[in-house]
Amino acid sequence: MKLSAVLITKNAGPDFAECLKSLAFADEIVVLDSGSTDDTLATAQQFGARIFQSEDWPGFGRQRQRAQSYARGEWLFWVDTDEVVTEELATSVQQVIEGASKNRVFQVVRLSWFFGRFIRHSGWYPDKVVRLYRREEYGYDDALVHEKVHCPGADVGTLKGDLLHYTATDFADYMAKSVRYADDWAEERVRRGKAASLVSACTHSLGAFLKKYFLKFGILDGKHGFLLAVMTAYYVFNKYAALWIKTRR
Repeated sequence: MKLSAVLITKNAGPDFAECLKSLAFADEIVVLDSGSTDDTLATAQQFGARIFQSEDWPGFGRQRQRAQSYARGEWLFWVDTDEVVTEELATSVQQVIEGASKNRVFQVVRLSWFFGRFIRHSGWYPDKVVRLYRREEYGYDDALVHEKVHCPGADVGTLKGDLLHYTATDFADYMAKSVRYADDWAEERVRRGKAASLVSACTHSLGAFLKKYFLKFGILDGKHGFLLAVMTAYYVFNKYAALWIKTRR
């Protein structure tokens, strides 16, 4: 088996079917679910995925490590449930795995959708992230959130075509995820002995807005760019506020 498409899921959302449909080029689709209560598992079954379930939640990094252990392909291609593989990207994946040397990994270029518009500035594009590697060579780190493929010394190539990322389609879901990520970020910093103040929460939040809107040219994304900068500042404030709260227990 050459290629496994691997996903971790929980209540995957409205784009999941389109996501799985775009993975038809893979030899298998592996889904590790952590307690979905909607139609996630039924949708995965519909597209012939091999489904596994976990009782607990160890964090994103370790959950991806678990999912990797279920895959059978020589190569692993990681996709999130709100992402859709374009035809150009699918072709690129199939081409590179045929002749890639050892210690070779590949990053995708994500184009993210934000409440009605693809964002091409604001530091969001091109958003390059490693998603394709040999199963026996590399894997994800242990991070609770914002996990990355641990591939020191690897030769990193870039795949052709965009990975469409529908990260913001529902306001309530987006904000709930933002708060959850902020809490996970703070919990990880607490474990590392870090601390924060409310002053630092305010200064980091302001800095995040200025960087996103001006230095990263979010202003060129129009009203959506301004909204994104504000929400980024809100997220950063929540991260440091959560850290301050947790260290005062």
